[in-house]
Amino acid sequence: MNIGEVLLNLWETSGIHGLFSGMGWQNAIMIVIACVLLYMGIVKQYEPLLMVGIAFGMLLTNIPLGGIYHPELWNVTDISYSKVLHDGGFIDMLYMGVKLGIYPSLIFMGVGAMTDFGPLISNPKSLIMGAGAQLGIFTAFFGAMALGPAGLGWASFGGKRAASVGIIGGADGPTAIWLTKTLAPELLAPIAIAAYSYMALIPMIQPPFMKLLTTQKERVIKMEQTRTVSKTERICFPIIITIVTCLIIPSVTALLGCLMLGNLFTECGVTKRLSSTVQNELMNIVTIFLSVSVGATAVGQRFLSPETLFIIILGLVAFSLSTVGGLLIGKLMCALSGGKINPLIGSAGVSAVPMAARVSQNVGVKYNPTNFLLMHAMGPNVAGVIGSAVAAGFLLAVFG
Repeated sequence: MNIGEVLLNLWETSGIHGLFSGMGWQNAIMIVIACVLLYMGIVKQYEPLLMVGIAFGMLLTNIPLGGIYHPELWNVTDISYSKVLHDGGFIDMLYMGVKLGIYPSLIFMGVGAMTDFGPLISNPKSLIMGAGAQLGIFTAFFGAMALGPAGLGWASFGGKRAASVGIIGGADGPTAIWLTKTLAPELLAPIAIAAYSYMALIPMIQPPFMKLLTTQKERVIKMEQTRTVSKTERICFPIIITIVTCLIIPSVTALLGCLMLGNLFTECGVTKRLSSTVQNELMNIVTIFLSVSVGATAVGQRFLSPETLFIIILGLVAFSLSTVGGLLIGKLMCALSGGKINPLIGSAGVSAVPMAARVSQNVGVKYNPTNFLLMHAMGPNVAGVIGSAVAAGFLLAVFG
């Protein structure tokens, strides 16, 4: 045995050698970015349940010669899942749940089980604010489309890619993943990271717009307690919404159907064990699989590009405009109701449940300590979840 050859072989097959050869510098940068995201998730607690998994998946996939994720298996028109099972690595196996749309739908089931639809049922007008908060989705979509004719070959977005970028405005990570994995899987990493980052930064992004677009008089409006919702209404609501919405837009059946099924598990009163499992064990397991596999798609050679920067910028614009859209509808409803609706709850029309509703509550209580807007804000917040899913279903029906 030649010791020199052994040592040389060990060096050439090491990840350190990979970092210093070819395009290894991109992997090194991604490892640094992964560490920054880990800091944001652990120390700053920005959406930690997802951010930690995404960041660590990014870290793992950028270890040269790690062999846990193979983009070449997925960057083909006709994916061979038998080849993935035979030649794929650990993350490739997990990523099948993303590509097949399993994880986002199961996440929605957990969200439905943990969410109280009562505020929306008691105040159906909240649906209007939830619809208004989808403004950012379609504004960013048309903005991304406009980049195509601009001749920017390194940042050109056709219909499918523009739709995937626009959905960031819904502030709904699972929905963004669900749509992007079909329309533009090559953009999954930057879109998912942008969506979850802006969800985590809601307490920083929304308040300036809330103060800018509302007056002191509007911010101190104290809303009356909503009516009590009956058990029958709570049970019928997810069933009716599923039937009506999915008949109109069948492409959203998996996503919206799972959201409503999870809520039905909680509200019907006869499936408490299933509701508990969906909210806890299933939700935790799927969150781990989803976050790690999505993070692993952020391979340096594909992630580090001007296109990614455009996605992040357009995503921020989309999210901001969604907040603005909800607030403007809130102001309109305030005027039409004779000052009975606090427009601050309109900002909760984005899909981040319940964080956006808490921001409405926190901003409102600063101007009127006796105000309690949380349950009122949950109405447009839940409407935003449904609205973003419907918007995604519409875009999938058009471009899918």
